[in-house]
Amino acid sequence: MRVSDDRYTRDRERFDLALRLIRHEARTFTIRQWTGLSDDRIRKLYRSYVLHDGARGVLRHRGKSPRQAAFFFRSPELRFHAANLASLFLLYGLLRATSQGVESSFRVGSLESGALLCGGYEAYRELHPPAAISFEHAWFLLLALGRHEEIALRRCAECSGLRVHDLFARRGSDCQTCAPDNLLDG
Repeated sequence: MRVSDDRYTRDRERFDLALRLIRHEARTFTIRQWTGLSDDRIRKLYRSYVLHDGARGVLRHRGKSPRQAAFFFRSPELRFHAANLASLFLLYGLLRATSQGVESSFRVGSLESGALLCGGYEAYRELHPPAAISFEHAWFLLLALGRHEEIALRRCAECSGLRVHDLFARRGSDCQTCAPDNLLDG
């Protein structure tokens, strides 16, 4: 019997995704959602492969995952980062553009979708070191954009750039590229 046999491939993919999520400092609940592994198994993976490998910079966050869309509108920089991350979600196929806006095209619990989520977040971190948005906030952004109850994606009328829009805001949010106090000027 070989570890590389086909019947073990799915388990290996599940463990690989769990380790990837642990390294992104995802909460145990989030890892369980994406991999189907038990809390105990996730803790053992962390102790065996992350904690003892000298990766002391990887934290284990406790408590509930972030659930406030207002986080993405705290500053022009965060709005810009959220729009970039949303663009990556579109590029990675986690969101799909429709005539009404965007809709989710991922499945929670799908190892393929989980790998795409990690890939999109890793691309975001490459573009914006240090990352202003944590993995858990990125996951919430993807959920919120898919539901489009609190936030949505809009195109700027002037530059056609993609921006994250607060659906509960009394006034429209500015495009970060066209805004008078442009982020990219300085």
